[in-house]
Amino acid sequence: MAAEPGHEVDFITQVHHDLNWLGLPDEPWHLGDIMVGSLHIPIEVNAATVFFTWIAMALTIFVGVVAARGADVKKPGKMASVFEMLFDLWRGMINQSIGPKGASMFSLVVTFFVFILMCNLVGLLPSGVAPTADTQTTFAFAFITFSMIFIMGIKYKGASYFKHYLKPYPFFLPIVIIEDLAKPLTLAFRLFGNMKGKEIMILALLGMITGTAHWAGGFLANTIWLLFSIFLSFIQAFVFTILTVAYIGVAVDDSH
Repeated sequence: MAAEPGHEVDFITQVHHDLNWLGLPDEPWHLGDIMVGSLHIPIEVNAATVFFTWIAMALTIFVGVVAARGADVKKPGKMASVFEMLFDLWRGMINQSIGPKGASMFSLVVTFFVFILMCNLVGLLPSGVAPTADTQTTFAFAFITFSMIFIMGIKYKGASYFKHYLKPYPFFLPIVIIEDLAKPLTLAFRLFGNMKGKEIMILALLGMITGTAHWAGGFLANTIWLLFSIFLSFIQAFVFTILTVAYIGVAVDDSH
């Protein structure tokens, strides 16, 4: 029997509501409107996004503190060993893409990766919502990337950084501007799309666990998907961060 239009959306919404044992509002908080001529642009914030962003921040700080306490040259703790490998990974990536100029960015890049990863993973908690499944979060990350491209470019090139907007010909300026804007925007939409899709799939599979007849289709499928979602969370955090490093590398490159 074919589902009625909108049935799938209602099903996902209902499952999400049933699992919301924290009692977080389903509807976004309306904070007001921005007036652009006769156009009203609403300012809305999702309560779940705010709540789980704070959870992700707390987890990021907690993991960092545990790693720092376990740092020992002779006998490092497990978390410290993981962070040491993480440091080596990103130090190599930064040196390869940016070179010595990227040394000042090392802490920012590692924190960026860990925080995005935590934002992805908290969506796997019971009743959890990944902040990165909200465009407000991914666009905020994209804005950081966009800002760092200009900050690093101006820091190492000064006013000459803007010369690339006039090369090879000045009338290419609109194309170059669109290209610069597209870089962080594609990062934001890629991260949002993957995390939103991950959460919709989790809710859909959880909604199938209604009895023994659906046990294999719901419970086992959801367990497998959760394991894949952990892998996906790592991959998307890595992709967002490594592309941020690559874009900054292009901005500070002397040949750019």
